[in-house]
Amino acid sequence: MMSDEWRADLRLMFEDLVDKFVTKGVEHEDILKAIGEEIENRRKAKERDPDPAEDDSVIEEPANDWPAAT
Repeated sequence: MMSDEWRADLRLMFEDLVDKFVTKGVEHEDILKAIGEEIENRRKAKERDPDPAEDDSVIEEPANDWPAAT
């Protein structure tokens, strides 16, 4: 099991993110609201496609069948 060290890292990154926009003049509440919206968007995307890396539609390698490829 992973230690909770990642939570401390996450907290620092979160504080840095909020501070970055506060220093640019964005209201603290607006930042938190936007972050909450993005979290919900990620949650919904995860529900629709739990593992997008397994999609067959992703092209693993580019096609080399065009005339100048050889």
